[in-house]
Amino acid sequence: MRIPTDIDNATTIVAGREVRLTNLRKPFWPERGITKGALIQYYADVAPVLLPHIKDRAMVMKRYPHGAAGAFFFMKRAPTPRPSWIRTCTINHDSGNVIDFPVIDDIASLLWIINLGCIDLNQWYAKCDDVDRPDYVHFDLDPGHGATFDQVRECALIVREALETLKMKPVVKTSGSKGMHVYVPIVRGPVQKAVWTFAKALAVELASRHPALMTSEYKVAKRPKGRVLVDYNQNRWGSTLASIYSVRPTPLATVSTPLTWKEVAAGVRIEDFRLDNVRDRLTELGDLWKPLLAARGRTSLETFLTPPAARRSV
Repeated sequence: MRIPTDIDNATTIVAGREVRLTNLRKPFWPERGITKGALIQYYADVAPVLLPHIKDRAMVMKRYPHGAAGAFFFMKRAPTPRPSWIRTCTINHDSGNVIDFPVIDDIASLLWIINLGCIDLNQWYAKCDDVDRPDYVHFDLDPGHGATFDQVRECALIVREALETLKMKPVVKTSGSKGMHVYVPIVRGPVQKAVWTFAKALAVELASRHPALMTSEYKVAKRPKGRVLVDYNQNRWGSTLASIYSVRPTPLATVSTPLTWKEVAAGVRIEDFRLDNVRDRLTELGDLWKPLLAARGRTSLETFLTPPAARRSV
């Protein structure tokens, strides 16, 4: 589908659903000539590979009404009024607050969300039918003050080796911002806190083995400089990471892009993947993160969560 480039407002019909698009010619990256309409066009183009990764999950909205360099605000509750076909995912929080998050299941819902001024997408780590049982565990490799992206890549390869030693099958992508994300598809079963516990144990162990490169210290004031944070805490309740194929509000309109491990080892850079070239990469390589969607090849965390003494007695 084609998004108009010569008008500000338009209405498009997607699978019988009417989607109103507004301010299409508004500059979102003025220095790069990228408009809000161009952002919407990008998401319409990548929807076939993006949607399987985000459907059936609550979406935390991060809205940039004035473009990538402007002020933003987070919004969890699906706004009203909204189209009747926008599905919501109800999540009860410990505070007693009940929030109806929007869900992106199809292209119409995707275009509606992006039209609200969302540049990147941040989905819940578990599906809506059981929001406390993730189907992946992930590690956010975030360069701290004084750390370089070369260190991030080195860290990613170490995390990969550790996970593969545990017979897991990690996949990797750029964050699109500063670091990298390493994900492992898991069999849904353990609750969120248990998944977080596993991620923390691995991060702490790796940081202790590579203290000159990594840290697992979450408190910024205590975090040593020049290290890469192996951020296990993104697995905690309510946390989200920018999804696969998300455009990020960076000066170059970089995109969170799946990589091969060979590319990581060869010296790939964040700025290699942008709104203007990721579509060509998808045409050439397809979705490198298909393993994250497959039923086969998933790791059962139950073995790693059972105390050693209990495993010996079985």
